[in-house]
Amino acid sequence: MLLTIHVKNFALIDEAELNLGEGVQILTGETGAGKSILIDAVTAALGGKMGRDVVRSGADSALAELVFAVEEEDKRQALSQMGVELEEDGQLIVSRRINAGRSVCRLNGEIVPQSMARRATELLIDIHGQHEHQSLLKKAKHLEILDEYIREQAGGLKEELKKNYDRYRALKKAMAEFLLDEESRLREMDFCRYEIQEIDNARLKPGEEEELAAAYRRMANSRRIVEGMNRIYQLLDTEADDSGLARIGAAAREMTSLVEYDGELSGMQEQLFSIDSLMEDLRREISDYIEGMSFDAEQYRQVEERLDRIRGLQAKYGADYEAVMAYRQERQERLETLEQYNERRDQTKADYEAVCGRLEKLCAELSQLRQKEAVRLTEAIRRALVDLNFLDVQVEMEFSRLPEFHEDGWDEAEFLISMNPGEKMRPLSQVASGGELSRIMLAIKSVLADTDDIPTLIFDEIDTGISGRTAQKVAEKLSAIGRRHQVLCITHLAQIAAMADRHFLIEKGVEGGKTCTMVRCLDEKASIEELARLIGGAQMTETTYRHAQEMKELAAQIKNGK
Repeated sequence: MLLTIHVKNFALIDEAELNLGEGVQILTGETGAGKSILIDAVTAALGGKMGRDVVRSGADSALAELVFAVEEEDKRQALSQMGVELEEDGQLIVSRRINAGRSVCRLNGEIVPQSMARRATELLIDIHGQHEHQSLLKKAKHLEILDEYIREQAGGLKEELKKNYDRYRALKKAMAEFLLDEESRLREMDFCRYEIQEIDNARLKPGEEEELAAAYRRMANSRRIVEGMNRIYQLLDTEADDSGLARIGAAAREMTSLVEYDGELSGMQEQLFSIDSLMEDLRREISDYIEGMSFDAEQYRQVEERLDRIRGLQAKYGADYEAVMAYRQERQERLETLEQYNERRDQTKADYEAVCGRLEKLCAELSQLRQKEAVRLTEAIRRALVDLNFLDVQVEMEFSRLPEFHEDGWDEAEFLISMNPGEKMRPLSQVASGGELSRIMLAIKSVLADTDDIPTLIFDEIDTGISGRTAQKVAEKLSAIGRRHQVLCITHLAQIAAMADRHFLIEKGVEGGKTCTMVRCLDEKASIEELARLIGGAQMTETTYRHAQEMKELAAQIKNGK
């Protein structure tokens, strides 16, 4: 269940916090007050896409934060498998802080990718946006709805199907490689052998290029190195009065004469002796390096040639030793395939035909399950539509087979509907208006709510295009869903708002010379006053207030099953 929504510096919202409860949570307010901004903030926290202008003017960043109570053991385990650990009390805090050009998602304080935030919260919340019902105009959405309905029955079957489909695609790609004629096969074999032989003849070693490059750099700059080391040696010459080493020696001798007067200077004396000794050792090492430094023209030529050969191979076959050897392995495998061309082609063909057979069986099994369960789904949707004031409605699902395998099988499915007696069944896109699509989507959501286990459902203006008795039916349906799920609903209709177990009012005002959106939770009296506003508009009369009071009492009776 969603416990809290906290939003700060998000669009018009300076700061708002909603403490939610069970059942139906209703959000109302004037058009343009910022109701949908709250849903946008929730969507942002869940890892959804958003524009760059969500940060409130004058603020450095925006924050959207949700607090969930995760009570179901299966969800706790699923989150744990994702690496999401809950608080001791089972809470999950989901937050997203948005700065200019970037944002940071966190789960219980730990930074996570947006994709992980989406995957984790998909277990806990489902948002039905203002225009989601338009997705019913796409046939692909219909099959998605059916598969969601049969998720538990079809889960293992779809997983097996996808595994075989991936294998099918790989074998189909492999089959395309067995199209060479004999002449082309022999020519490619010769080329593979040539490349393998060229790499083998070079006898490459790991790290060799780096070692040779260092040696070549040292030889090419040997004169400059010797000249520089000679200058350093001269600077450390003890016979030169102004050398660093001579000065340190003189300082050590002077310190020795002072120690007899103050024993505490012995520590500094030891440091000077150590520095003098280190400098002398360094001077000897420099001398040995200079004496051992020599330039061998033949060795320089050999290093240069070897380095050129290695880099030439890297230019052809890979950027470094590992890449070149990986290419050689690839060529070796290709050569073996070409040498055993007929046998491997026949084996690949046999494997391909076998996986096609398995896919045929799995697709048929899934299609049979879908068509069987589609009867139950469409009947459940029909009953839900009757509850939503579609008085004589019929719903079916029509199936057709796609010409090729897909990871979801071979089915293409579409809802057909008849909304009047004697009217033939036709696709939704041909018969349903915007308001009807909205109710159809609500019916589908209510049916899926009976089978899914997502605790929180959000409906953003589900009342589009409806009024009167239909609005009352929608309100009753939302209340019924609210008995099994936590429901958040933005609405403009009093019939729906009356069903609120908790009622929030979204208002726009001016604070400090800036427009802002504010949220407050209404008590019983204030809720009735807001219902009266929804009924009567700007002027609230005794009649509208009494009507609102009666509407609230009727909603209470419906919720109590009377």
